[in-house]
Amino acid sequence: QVQLVESGGGSVQPGSSLTLSCAASGRPWSRNAVAWYRQTPGDQRKQVVAITSSGSTSYIKSVEGRFTISRDNAKNSIYLQMNDLKPEDNAMYSCNDVSVVLSSIDAGTWGPGTQVTVSS
Repeated sequence: QVQLVESGGGSVQPGSSLTLSCAASGRPWSRNAVAWYRQTPGDQRKQVVAITSSGSTSYIKSVEGRFTISRDNAKNSIYLQMNDLKPEDNAMYSCNDVSVVLSSIDAGTWGPGTQVTVSS
């Protein structure tokens, strides 16, 4: 079982930047496609960006050009650099293994998440 811990969120003004971190422990993540997800109250958790084991990335349209995902396999971690933050980016951000989520076996696998609040 992988344990996930997200960090780096905060309350910022529109146009600001944040860098989120996700540390995985329990087993190596280097061969897995992993992703950042976000969720707002009353809504389902949605994938924001994913990165494969080879480094290929896939972003949702609304964050393309503003967010950048990266991974450090030696640290079993992934990161999300978020620039030009907008109020619509307000959410709880979490990370997970893409295959776990797509297989709907993600119950109990999520970390605590990290809250991003963007407001003026």
